[in-house]
Amino acid sequence: MDSDYGVPRELSEVQKKRALYQPEVPPCLQGTTVRVEYGDAAIAADPAGAHVISQAFPHTYGQPLAHFLRKTAVVPDAKVISEHPAVRVGIVFCGRQSPGGHNVVWGLYEAIKAHNQSSKLIGFLGGSDGLLAQKTLEITDEVLSSYKNQGGYDMLGRTKDQIRTKEQVNGAMASCQALKLDALVIIGGVTSNTDAAQLAETFAEAKCATKVVGVPVTLNGDLKNQFVETTVGFDTICKVNSQLISNVCTDALSAEKYYYFIRLMGRKASHVALECTLQSHPNMVILGEEVAASKLTIFDITKQICDAVQARAEKDKNHGVILIPEGLVESIPELYALLQEIHGLHGRGVSAENISSQLSPWASALFEFLPPFIRKQLLLHPESDDSAQLSQIETEKLLAQLVETEMNKRLKEGTYKGKKFNAICHFFGYQARGALPSKFDCDYAYVLGHVCYHIIAAGLNGYMATVTNLKSPVNKWRCGAAPISSMMTVKRWSRGPSATQIGKPAVHMASVDLKGKAFELLRQSSSSFLLEDIYRNPGPLQFEGPGADSKPISLCVEDQDYMGRIKKLQEYLEKVKSIVKPGCSQDVLKAALSAMASVTETLNIMTSSSTGQTQL
Repeated sequence: MDSDYGVPRELSEVQKKRALYQPEVPPCLQGTTVRVEYGDAAIAADPAGAHVISQAFPHTYGQPLAHFLRKTAVVPDAKVISEHPAVRVGIVFCGRQSPGGHNVVWGLYEAIKAHNQSSKLIGFLGGSDGLLAQKTLEITDEVLSSYKNQGGYDMLGRTKDQIRTKEQVNGAMASCQALKLDALVIIGGVTSNTDAAQLAETFAEAKCATKVVGVPVTLNGDLKNQFVETTVGFDTICKVNSQLISNVCTDALSAEKYYYFIRLMGRKASHVALECTLQSHPNMVILGEEVAASKLTIFDITKQICDAVQARAEKDKNHGVILIPEGLVESIPELYALLQEIHGLHGRGVSAENISSQLSPWASALFEFLPPFIRKQLLLHPESDDSAQLSQIETEKLLAQLVETEMNKRLKEGTYKGKKFNAICHFFGYQARGALPSKFDCDYAYVLGHVCYHIIAAGLNGYMATVTNLKSPVNKWRCGAAPISSMMTVKRWSRGPSATQIGKPAVHMASVDLKGKAFELLRQSSSSFLLEDIYRNPGPLQFEGPGADSKPISLCVEDQDYMGRIKKLQEYLEKVKSIVKPGCSQDVLKAALSAMASVTETLNIMTSSSTGQTQL
């Protein structure tokens, strides 16, 4: 055991009280018998990529959905697993830390031990590095005792490195075989779960006995699809940030002379910024998805903010709060194109000091226009996925500076009658990553841990643990598993007008749906947020009392529960089959044919039109 990991924590009184909280599990996970119902083969949401994905994942694509059933469920075709031999399961934190991750480990540990006390849960120390180096720690009650319902990933440590190269994949397989693992559970976001799918495929091809299971844990909230409603950590991050934003709103309202530009973490998508806006009601938010869809330039955004400042000044309001997602820089067309040029030169081995002299004329002109601090940040070496180091690029300071210049200009020209513009900039990022998780994230992560055991008991490989109907109480949550390959696309994540086809499928980040109910809620409120100071303070993160059971607004307003709807559709189809049988009346047969023809035609049109859609 590495002395830096798994050591007991010094807990405050609040943490001790938290550690005593025992999350409940839904009825479908209770007891020692695993009941699983298999649905139809899961396919990729984008039909255009299905062939490429099936070619890349011949052993793990097209597997059926799995639904775990409660004891009282009457499903004739369900597989009932009552024998539970001892298993050895490995678990690893991949990607950036996210509040609630420890509860996945706790939930899996309790499920494993409840079904067979001789089973072992083995944690890899230091993330994927520990997986490849076989640095392990056996999880025990003692190890877990001070990490239950707590933040961070420090029980085992983590890494953001990918498991992508042939050497890394083979190294992971060698570790699993050497440790005689029945399963490997990978906790992470889109990149980590893409790696999990690749490991599962490689293991299956090599006839390696280890099954691979993915768990959706990322604070960015961007691992969203028809099977995954939200991710562990998103609720906590948004609650913590919303309180900080609300405190700033109160300060702005009290001082009446500052504009706060707040950049929020969340990577390329703007889910965190949207949710925090709905919770705290700042005056303005610039969503990357809106900027990309409208092709707004940096000057368009600056004018938009300046016009807002001027409109507020006319109401004698010389203060305000503006939220900016950290991915905004990659949503602004000219800045994204500049970054692509810079990254291309990085890729050709050009040093940061020499890049500016090798830019194209237009890129060079834009680069020279930008303030020196932004130039330096844009020149940082890209991340392993070829994206910019978004947390290091101070877009909020750039916008504040451009807005201040423009407002001073308007002040001199006499077109702006308000007070001198004063800006204060903040980045809310690392402060929230290690936060104590919300009650929702504690429950969700713990339940996902239990789901992982059910997946392992069912012998499934290349699946992600899923829980749907999350906006309902825990006893109504639906638990299951979906093949990770069915969540993939073969398009590069892109802010541009079109997405570039690539040969390797991946689980891509989901951007904010500009046709979704959460965005519509923002759109309806945006004018009142802008001109009226209706700031809302949700207060500090609560584990008991008012607010303890609140869930993300963006989760609650969307009509999700995809898995529940699939089951409902199957029930309707079975009813049709039971009614329309040889011997039924002509009228019944005609009505069924007419209805089915209409439904089939509609669905064909919908699926063919979706093939041509680009993914943002």
